[in-house]
Amino acid sequence: MKQYDLAIIGGGPAGLAAAVSAREHGVREILILERDAELGGILNQCIHNGFGLHTFREELTGPQYAARYVEKVKRLGIEYRLDTMVVEISGDKKVSKKRGLEEIQARAVILAMGCRERPRGALNIPGYRPAGIYSAGTAQRLVNVEGYLPGREVVILGSGDIGLIMARRMTLEGARVRAVAELMPYSGGLKRNIVQCLDDFGIPLKLSTTVVDIKGKERVEGVTLARVDERGKPVPGTEEEYPCDTLLLSCGLIPENELSRGLGLEMEQATNGPVVNESLETSLPGVFACGNVLHVHDLVDFVSEEAAAAGKAAAEYILEDGGAGRDEEETCRENKMAGRQDMRDRRGIVVIAGNGVRYTVPKTIRPERMEEALAIRFRVGAVYQDCYVSMYFDDRQILRRKKRVMAPGEMEELKIPKQTLLEQAGIENITIRIEED
Repeated sequence: MKQYDLAIIGGGPAGLAAAVSAREHGVREILILERDAELGGILNQCIHNGFGLHTFREELTGPQYAARYVEKVKRLGIEYRLDTMVVEISGDKKVSKKRGLEEIQARAVILAMGCRERPRGALNIPGYRPAGIYSAGTAQRLVNVEGYLPGREVVILGSGDIGLIMARRMTLEGARVRAVAELMPYSGGLKRNIVQCLDDFGIPLKLSTTVVDIKGKERVEGVTLARVDERGKPVPGTEEEYPCDTLLLSCGLIPENELSRGLGLEMEQATNGPVVNESLETSLPGVFACGNVLHVHDLVDFVSEEAAAAGKAAAEYILEDGGAGRDEEETCRENKMAGRQDMRDRRGIVVIAGNGVRYTVPKTIRPERMEEALAIRFRVGAVYQDCYVSMYFDDRQILRRKKRVMAPGEMEELKIPKQTLLEQAGIENITIRIEED
């Protein structure tokens, strides 16, 4: 069984950034395992621009952004294997991969498997199952990679970012997008995508609306849209018929956490991702998570930033535990001589998602192991206007920030200086909540 210091599951933007960061922080034996035929993940089919403004200070397409990291991985000599499916990870970090059912042993593991689209079967849409129904991501691959146009008359259900981007892409390819329907009373995508992909092309966005019927047996011939009430139930008498030959589904993303659940990790119900601490370490020591497998991001730049932090944290874990070729007894002896305290057994300060906040990442914080400042990322559960985001240490408010608009499609961030937490000895909880006048 071959030994590695670090195994990274997934060769998309998160896995690549984590690998580069780990190598730059001293880890030598790194292996990236990618089930696809090439590195880069979903970025390879995202040919539109808008990537890299935060990371590279310039606007790139998805393939260009991925190429920057692939080049770094190759230049640093990081080992990777393609067409390799990981089928199981054991608690002692043995990774079983489906390519001759080989096993490898790692000192630490970073989970970076990304996410998948919610399928039609999870949406309970009535009607037959004719040809012409695609997830937005599948349609994106067909158009941008395979060179096929899925249809000419299109309706899109769901206003996630992929659906919005595909509304523009299909229009540019000559198709007619009749409407984008959204079950919720607000869009699930970024404001800039609503403007650039719908408003600029005159494509209507129908909020509080869903598909209640699909016409056609062999091929989609049309769909029926209807308004929904506050419980999401169709309102009788509001039906509208839309002739079309294609229905694209953009109804949310689901983190790929089958391996995480197989490991028995503590999971966050709101995100379907693992619970992590300030180091992005899961409930199993030495197993880290980052990117869309942890929580769905809106910008790939934030994925790379988070993955770099995971790579650094994994490197520190490995080096502290005698990894990267070091003698374990020697490392333990050095740690004791330096008077270091192992913080992994301490849960630390619990971060609570209060009123209006769906979740936070991380869920626990050990101040002694923080960087100089820690970013707490979160999403709200509804649209708020002229509100405040507040942070409390136990029952004491320490921050109240005015926000003109907050929406579920936009990830929010608050930063806490390390010194602030160290000075607040004894606090048990940090609560983030939305408050209105």
